[in-house]
Amino acid sequence: MEKVVISTSNAPAAIGPYSQAVKAANLLFISGQIPIDPATGNVVEGGVQAQTKQSLKNLQAICEGAGAGLKDVVKTTVFVRDMAQFAEVNEIYGEFFREDAPARACVEVSCLPKNVLVEIEAVVLIK
Repeated sequence: MEKVVISTSNAPAAIGPYSQAVKAANLLFISGQIPIDPATGNVVEGGVQAQTKQSLKNLQAICEGAGAGLKDVVKTTVFVRDMAQFAEVNEIYGEFFREDAPARACVEVSCLPKNVLVEIEAVVLIK
């Protein structure tokens, strides 16, 4: 099985020793995406909903860079700083995954990179 590193300029560059995504066989493993605007390199402002939206846009851009789409996502893990904001996160998440939503876990954590409010990683089926 060949391992292929996936990278796109339409999502933020990795800020450490990791890849945006790695393709192995017919699966794509996308690293946790935080709400950085790839055009500016800055964390988006506007609270947890704006940050969730940007994180999902980044995830979508990486899917597309690998020849897939959000419809091909089979599993996500959502990390939130405050589970009390879950409903707000879920509202935006539902806008991106309207039908046949992927399996998902959501975990509250004490801190995320750059002090963001949300981070989302995914496993994607490449057809």
